[in-house]
Amino acid sequence: MTSEITSQAEASHHVTAKIKYVVKGEHTIFYPGDREKSYWPGEMRDMEIKDLHSLPEAELPTVKKNGFALLRHDTQMSGDDYFDEKKITQIYYPEMCELAKQVNGATKSIAFGHVARSDKPDATQHSQPSYAAHVDYGRKTIEEYAYNILGDEAETWLKKRVVLMNFWRPIKVIHRTPLALVDASTVTKNDLNFAEVRGGLNDPNRPPLYGWNLSFNPDHLWYYAFEMQPEEIFAFKLYDSNESVPQYSGHTAIDLPWTDENTPPRHSMEIRTISFIEE
Repeated sequence: MTSEITSQAEASHHVTAKIKYVVKGEHTIFYPGDREKSYWPGEMRDMEIKDLHSLPEAELPTVKKNGFALLRHDTQMSGDDYFDEKKITQIYYPEMCELAKQVNGATKSIAFGHVARSDKPDATQHSQPSYAAHVDYGRKTIEEYAYNILGDEAETWLKKRVVLMNFWRPIKVIHRTPLALVDASTVTKNDLNFAEVRGGLNDPNRPPLYGWNLSFNPDHLWYYAFEMQPEEIFAFKLYDSNESVPQYSGHTAIDLPWTDENTPPRHSMEIRTISFIEE
């Protein structure tokens, strides 16, 4: 079951935080499992980041207008289930495919690339949050996964409208290192810079994945959800073959000024979906 989040509109938790943008024009190479090898020339910018829980309902972003939304979603998963590969593939994948169909009005949806992340001290580099404004992935990687999952059937589905959407939720209440998202309607193609990811999605032997990093644009509007709950989920669009709609939902982890090493670490789950829409 899915529904829009309604505003709590209590005390404001808007914040100014640093966003790591890529230097404009730079093509990056990112190694999630060996980050010191990466080529990622960045520049830090202080940006206002609005708390979705502090906004009036009329100001809450939607997928249609802003490329992303904060939703409520009931799941059969909880706690350690997110580290059980069998439960992830048998329970969570079908749930997320159904959610993607609902959100996008799709006939068919497939899922891939789940990653449980944490910033706890002993977390592997693969599972650590990413501090970089990025959009993963573009058409090349979408087609690769469509053919890997659907085989020859992919050719027919890829002729339809195609949407790549990420779903991100807390495993536990988020107190530290939340996810921040940019309003995709404020992102232009001129903000996109080519990105290559080597050994991504917890697989050091995976062929490269291709997407984008964002360079700074003062028009960007950023959002997060203060103390986001496990029953909440971000739905954010990374690609839409309909180029007339907002779709480049850049995102990144941020540090909140009132948190430190004693704040409970972040635990989250993300998954990518590809939807095929009849038009």
